[in-house]
Amino acid sequence: MNVALDVQADLLTPVITGTVQGSIYGLLGLGLVLLYKSNRIFNFAQGEFGTVAAFVVAALLTGRGIFPQVPYVLAIPIALAVGVLLGLIVERLVVRPLFSQPKVTLVVATAGVALLLVSLELFVIGVNGEQVRPIVAGDLLNTGGLRVTYQQLIVVLVLVVLAVLAALFFSRTRTGTAIIAVSQEPTATSLVGISVNRVSAITWGMAGGLGAIAGILLAPTTIIAPGFMTAATLIPAFTAAVLGGISSLPGAFVGGVVIGVIEQFGARIPTEVVPGGNSVVVFAVLLLVLLVRPAGLLGKEV
Repeated sequence: MNVALDVQADLLTPVITGTVQGSIYGLLGLGLVLLYKSNRIFNFAQGEFGTVAAFVVAALLTGRGIFPQVPYVLAIPIALAVGVLLGLIVERLVVRPLFSQPKVTLVVATAGVALLLVSLELFVIGVNGEQVRPIVAGDLLNTGGLRVTYQQLIVVLVLVVLAVLAALFFSRTRTGTAIIAVSQEPTATSLVGISVNRVSAITWGMAGGLGAIAGILLAPTTIIAPGFMTAATLIPAFTAAVLGGISSLPGAFVGGVVIGVIEQFGARIPTEVVPGGNSVVVFAVLLLVLLVRPAGLLGKEV
């Protein structure tokens, strides 16, 4: 009996919790990979797309401020639309005017966007955190040291569905093919009539939507506060993208789940041995991948 409980607490629980948390990293990581493939930049504002969406959901569920009180079935699409709109605004007002500038300028600009959004969140909401009720309350499984909630199941199911949809989108649709083409040969694709600006807007809108989905799903599992997505998930999501392959869309999903599970096992390292073990292992994995296989698990050497 003790052995079974140990297996549940020390093996199954970290794997399940890590898979759920890693699904969030995978969603953010997919957004990072999309923007890297299209613009060849790393978007520091990706986490804040999720933070804004999470606060919109919280406001809609409680009817706070200018928002009417609505159920989840309406709050989720509204928050998702806000995330997409935010991505489109950033692309049009910040990214597109800097297209001709060095890539490092664009990267710094996205960091500026993230800082601006955090400042606005602090101004509007304040420093106090809050909780959001689960989309579906209750436990799917609760036995011994193993607990699986319906909220956790929803997170993983959303990741699987989006993974399938992303694969179909980029392999079966003209828009998906155009995004891949622009990422590889922007000059040639513009010569054959594909609008680079339109593709850029689509990818930033998609990145905003993916960030929003991650924020909406993560919000019921933690305390939401200004900048919480950037502080808690951006580095693991970047590590997931690098691990899976910064140029590989499936790699972002795979890398996210792997990093989530590794992080949960790292959190079990005694603090007297390694303080902050979960963060340490993430940084260690990031450095190891960059040193041994910079292209990642599913990425291509360039």
